[in-house]
Amino acid sequence: MSTTQRPFHMLSLEQALGAAPPLAALQERIRVSRWCLEQVQHLIPAALRPHIVAGPLQDQEWCLLVASAAASTKLRHLLPSLQQTLTQRGAQVTAIRIKVQTPGR
Repeated sequence: MSTTQRPFHMLSLEQALGAAPPLAALQERIRVSRWCLEQVQHLIPAALRPHIVAGPLQDQEWCLLVASAAASTKLRHLLPSLQQTLTQRGAQVTAIRIKVQTPGR
């Protein structure tokens, strides 16, 4: 059995992304998702904001992750306004989905 170790090379985030296009695409989707949340933040009541996180953006469907079913219910009432604002600001989002995040997941 060989005990030879391969040399370990540290890569910067930019180098890793350049070497792996799927990672670069993932980083871009994360950036766009966060941008979407920034665009609609002002429409969400201040007390509700800490309970909402920008989730995945896939195939023009954006997901908002919420901390509870109550937050989900309140947020659902805002969906038309959120969608309209995103459309006006040029986001390529055609649907918004809300997902309740349970602790430990």
